[in-house]
Amino acid sequence: MTSSLRDIAGSFVAARQEARALPDFPGQIPADLATSYRIQDTAIELWPDQVVGWKIGKVPPHLVGPLGAERVSGPVFAHNLWIAKAGEEIAFPIFENGFAAVEAEYVFRIGVDAAADKIEWTRDEVAGLIGAMHIGVETAGSPLATINDLGSTVVASDFGNNYGLILGPEVADWRAKLEAGLSCETFIDGQSVGKGVANVDPLDALIFLASHLAKRGKPLKAGQYITTGAVTGVHDIRIGQHSRVSFNGSGDILCTAVKAVANGRSV
Repeated sequence: MTSSLRDIAGSFVAARQEARALPDFPGQIPADLATSYRIQDTAIELWPDQVVGWKIGKVPPHLVGPLGAERVSGPVFAHNLWIAKAGEEIAFPIFENGFAAVEAEYVFRIGVDAAADKIEWTRDEVAGLIGAMHIGVETAGSPLATINDLGSTVVASDFGNNYGLILGPEVADWRAKLEAGLSCETFIDGQSVGKGVANVDPLDALIFLASHLAKRGKPLKAGQYITTGAVTGVHDIRIGQHSRVSFNGSGDILCTAVKAVANGRSV
């Protein structure tokens, strides 16, 4: 790890801990995802919390060829994992003058450890790792407001643009329902901002992650939660706004964005 890459990781970690926006990317933008994940790995080491899961996001179509990847990943930490209860609204922190969004997710809870040296996976094989599927909302967030505009190498370098996971109830008989297609809809301040359907995508996303993490020496572990992709899209949210995500009969998740504070979740 060169000092410049470590400096980038340290800058993102410090900004997150201090709940402080970054005006620009803190260094030279990584040219490839391998460099981005080196930054991310260093930031994980610096971050004073336990990894309890991973988020998966899509690489924009115009970058898939140049980067040689369709997806990116980042860690979910214990401090920003919330358990949603029916009818209760979760307050989640966002960085003032940074980036913030809500994303409707189908979330896998890993039931057994993945083999540390297994790189190639099929849908049936990754399905065997799954203990349950939940509904959820990823609270995407970064101190860098332009993180998505600057591309996937920047996204990967800052924890995959993740700032938390709101976990809802389990989806019963999840595999049959997923094969039939599970739909959901996201609302912000009462207005619908996106609809979507998930079928094979969550399993394909897990295939990517199982291989990706094994190559990084961080194989999937029992108990981890995996957000599998933004089903209705990535929806920007501001401090004080409310969101509701409705999951096709599997429940609703209610949340509101509040201002993050230094070394804490929110005010």
